[in-house]
Amino acid sequence: MDLPAVIDASSARAAIHQLASRLGAAGLERFRDPPPEPATCCGRGCNGCVWEGYFEAVAWWREEALIALSNLTAATTPCEIA
Repeated sequence: MDLPAVIDASSARAAIHQLASRLGAAGLERFRDPPPEPATCCGRGCNGCVWEGYFEAVAWWREEALIALSNLTAATTPCEIA
């Protein structure tokens, strides 16, 4: 499953929604919550806007969730003995 790049609020929400669904289906409901959306943006397009940090945090959360899903898959895949 390809996940959208985290470049704006819409893509961040889409990535979180898709991964939260996959985590729940895999039985990882207790995986840490994604970062909350910022509530302090002034809307002036500041350099270093709170949204930039949020997108980075979502990307990091996404990577950690994908690792958790990958580790779960690897742990449940039977090994072949030659």
